[in-house]
Amino acid sequence: MAVGMGLFGSAAAASAPPPNILYILADDMGIGDVSGLNAKCAWKTPSIDRLVREGRAFTDAHSASGVCSPSRYTLLTGRYSWRGKLKSSVLHGYDRALIETNRMTVADYLRQNGYATAMVGKWHLGVDWVRTGTNVDAVDFSKPFRGGPVDHGFDSYFGISASLDMPPYVYLVDDRSSTVPTSRIGDSPKPAMWRAGYIGSDFRHAEVQPRFLERSLDWLKQRKAAGDSKPFFLYLALASPHTPIVPTANFAGKTHTNPYGDFVTEVDSVVGRLLESLDQLGLASNTLVVFTADNGCAPVVDLQALARFGHDPSAGFRGHKADLFEGGHRVPFVVRWPGRVPAGTRSAMTIGHLDLLATCADLLGKQLPDHIGEDSVSFLPQLLRGDDAGPSRESLVHQSNNGSFAIRQGEWKLLLTPDSGGWSEPKPGSPESKTLPRFQLYHLATDPAETRNVADQHPDRVARMGARMKALIENGRTTPGRRQPYVEADPWPQTAWRTEFGTPSLK
Repeated sequence: MAVGMGLFGSAAAASAPPPNILYILADDMGIGDVSGLNAKCAWKTPSIDRLVREGRAFTDAHSASGVCSPSRYTLLTGRYSWRGKLKSSVLHGYDRALIETNRMTVADYLRQNGYATAMVGKWHLGVDWVRTGTNVDAVDFSKPFRGGPVDHGFDSYFGISASLDMPPYVYLVDDRSSTVPTSRIGDSPKPAMWRAGYIGSDFRHAEVQPRFLERSLDWLKQRKAAGDSKPFFLYLALASPHTPIVPTANFAGKTHTNPYGDFVTEVDSVVGRLLESLDQLGLASNTLVVFTADNGCAPVVDLQALARFGHDPSAGFRGHKADLFEGGHRVPFVVRWPGRVPAGTRSAMTIGHLDLLATCADLLGKQLPDHIGEDSVSFLPQLLRGDDAGPSRESLVHQSNNGSFAIRQGEWKLLLTPDSGGWSEPKPGSPESKTLPRFQLYHLATDPAETRNVADQHPDRVARMGARMKALIENGRTTPGRRQPYVEADPWPQTAWRTEFGTPSLK
């Protein structure tokens, strides 16, 4: 029985009622896109900056992957997605459900412990549509689907099946489509950029973010009006500032940079409206608010144009969305809980989205069962104390779009590939990548931009970290506890390096 640091959670649970939890997940947004975390940011994000002033900002926080679906699976389950069937890339709007039917999510866990749960926004973890043929989009939109949010712990859901640039373009309400689409739209050029496909009669891309905000605000108001005394978990998974980049009229041109900058400021306004609603409803004092992003900024936003304004979405870290380099998965992560989380503090502690489940269990003074949240580690003590002392995670695994791995241990990071694993140079399979050393080792404390590969200078460290990564795969967990079932995928080419390393015991 590992995972979670119950003593601190027990003290918190005993002294106050469990907090409400509002978890806001931006889509494709870099750590450098928040002005409160980047002095060189080309625009202002006053609402997220308010969270930074009133809460605790984690400057070494990570999504589990450089792309959407694996990050979201891991966030909700506390288990790396590559332990299941998704070894690389992402799902699309018609793909089957990814979360296993017997897999507990954060929403499942909180609901079992007395929480009201709701999700608004981008799911991107697949649903099991009723199929009518062999074509990818041959589904019966009039029939309920399975495997969505309401089958994984959420009392209610309003959102879209995948990214805003992926069909079908229909709103999903609980377990069905709000409309039966009969028309189609074609591909859209930059900067909007969406793929051709079916679209519902009530669906407009530029209206999606406002609709998500409206639904979230309405849910909070309805709970207050009904006098519901249960604590709540509201998971708002925005579809922005991911493509299509479609800021509404109030924000178009606001930053005097490019449409991406304008879209980021619209995301910030969503955070502001939610904070105002919590204040007005008298919910702010006992609501734990988290703002973060599912991975780094995508290069499609025109990084060169942003550079002309002195803006770097990755804030000096190498790479961007899809990569193993820090810009792919180091994300903004700010937590506010008035009177409990020390205001205006920052943490250099290494954490990941996957730590949400264990942290929630700790918050309730409980431990997770051994087979749940196998990769989740609580950081509640450091969150509440406002320091980084005490136990922390021993390692953190990063994954890129093509499924390549990196392992982080303290100040060291080992990439088990010669390339980015994603979309930045050196790209996988490129002529350059074929001339590079097989592994990359970076000392982030002295080289945060990952410019100097020192693998040849530290062969013993490479061997130890490579063996550790092998053990983390084969033991089915990264936390102490019983070994979990491990299924060898064939082929799984990203792990060919495992034959080169021994396997230390997993403690």
